[in-house]
Amino acid sequence: MSSNHHGAGGARRVLVTGGVRSGKSRHAEELVRGWAGDGPAVYVAPGPTAAEDSDPDWAARLDAHRRRRPPAWTTVETRDLAGVLGGVRGAGEPVLVDCLGTWVTGVLDEEQAWDRPSAALLALVEARVDATLAALTATDRPVLLVTNEVGLGVVPEHRSGRVFRDLLGTVNQRLATACEEVHLVVAGRVLVL
Repeated sequence: MSSNHHGAGGARRVLVTGGVRSGKSRHAEELVRGWAGDGPAVYVAPGPTAAEDSDPDWAARLDAHRRRRPPAWTTVETRDLAGVLGGVRGAGEPVLVDCLGTWVTGVLDEEQAWDRPSAALLALVEARVDATLAALTATDRPVLLVTNEVGLGVVPEHRSGRVFRDLLGTVNQRLATACEEVHLVVAGRVLVL
């Protein structure tokens, strides 16, 4: 694998985490640009699309992310992370998944699962994580995963907030085990853990 496919420290798989608006997506995009140069990359958007979520703020956020991407990058909108990662075997362009928080939301929305018991929700998400981990560890391509760091503040008042916090914390821990590096982004500053 050529040297342009390595992040800091030569990592091939990196998890970038941080709070909302911390700069984690920009940092992840910079890392992928370092891997890809002016060449292609695969940008996986696993969250709700603008067609699925009519919130104008969400649509504006999606548009801002889209405008930052270089024209050589291919965007794939899917919640099937295992399918995408499993389909990119062999040396080739790096893969950026942004973000796991919207992925969890999208999975629960797609399955209409928000009101299920916590154990059933965990089983649903863990099955998806198991498949994603298998594909992540099998691919030879560099992969960068972006996620939200939740749970550092107050306990959410509503059940959906607590469920999301707990599930995403589990997702983050599990996927971090397959990454050589984890980057924490706070106020635009990066700390490699």
